[in-house]
Amino acid sequence: MVKMNKTKILLLENIHKNAELIFRKNGFEVENISESLNEEKLIKKLQNIDILGIRSKTQINEKIINNSNLKAIGAYCIGTNQIDLYKCNIKGVTVFNAPYSNTRSVVELAIGNMIFLIRGIFDKSLELHRGIWNKSAKNNYEIRGKKLGIIGYGNIGAQLSVLAESMGMKVLYYDIEDKLALGNAKRCDTMEDLLKNSDIISIHVDGRESNKQLIGNKEFKLMKDGVIFLNLSRGHIVDVDQLSENIQKGKISGAAIDVYPNEPGKYTEDFISSLQKLPNTILTPHIGGSTVEAQTNIANFVSEKIVDFMNNGNTVSSVNFPNLRLPELVNSHRLIHIHKNKPGILAEINHILAKNNINIDGQYLKTNLDIGYVITDIFKKYDKKIIVELQSIKNTIGFRILY
Repeated sequence: MVKMNKTKILLLENIHKNAELIFRKNGFEVENISESLNEEKLIKKLQNIDILGIRSKTQINEKIINNSNLKAIGAYCIGTNQIDLYKCNIKGVTVFNAPYSNTRSVVELAIGNMIFLIRGIFDKSLELHRGIWNKSAKNNYEIRGKKLGIIGYGNIGAQLSVLAESMGMKVLYYDIEDKLALGNAKRCDTMEDLLKNSDIISIHVDGRESNKQLIGNKEFKLMKDGVIFLNLSRGHIVDVDQLSENIQKGKISGAAIDVYPNEPGKYTEDFISSLQKLPNTILTPHIGGSTVEAQTNIANFVSEKIVDFMNNGNTVSSVNFPNLRLPELVNSHRLIHIHKNKPGILAEINHILAKNNINIDGQYLKTNLDIGYVITDIFKKYDKKIIVELQSIKNTIGFRILY
């Protein structure tokens, strides 16, 4: 493997130490900052930075992308809604994430919360800390036999379905896409059907804008009296004020919330929410994927994908680039050409190489709606003027040589 020794990386939001170790092992320069940065500070920091590593809090908008020379962004989490993927596309910035690495951790938190809430364990613990011995079984139940409604049947929702069923729950699910049921889970035709028939409801949808306030007063009214409600997905999906009101009214007998519309950017900032100090309400600080196992897996997966992209041009698992897996580079130069997806550009590349008597050892092309990604392996001896010609092709977005 060929190393890009001058590659500079900025890691934000306290990403697991394995990420830095992997990059340094491959000869990259790394700067590590434990918190997220606002737009102004981030733009200043990104000067001369090739790769940015973030988690879910840092927002990467058009202005940030336009004022940087990034080659790649690593989202050390599941979602990428915090990143303007379209702008990354047209600026030639490859984005990688970790869609599966923390699935188990989130699912285990969901299962644990369900048991705590349906047994009233959280409130009983608080009472005992105050010296109150409340041994009553009133309103305390098993989860066995209860109907669990899962909204969003992706990686997390599907795994939650399997574990919940193994514990004796009856699983209902709803997803806007046609997802194959696992085990004995039953698909609901509408979200309304799921809301009306579930004893426990758990949200596992992504953070796209169309999901904003997916659950509000209308949806709460459809739920059973005494329902248990969980949101471990994205904060803006649930109207928390309406949730708070329904908990206080007793419509919702217990809630577990891990994500919020407004979350502190630093550990020193105060957290304020209408959900605080409510009965049988478990609030956690966005820790669904915060286990040693999950953070280790995420750090390894995303960092290795970025190293492979920088050293070999591979884009497998990129969320925005055409996915290409390439053979190892041997005795050749690898030319990477990123361009707008317009007809004839591959022909122009090959015309420039042909007129300069350069033989192609291997060539690979893949496109999506926005861009084309061309990898060309050529013999080591060539006239350097072809680089200028290739960079000057109309609709070129980015160009890179791997030595």
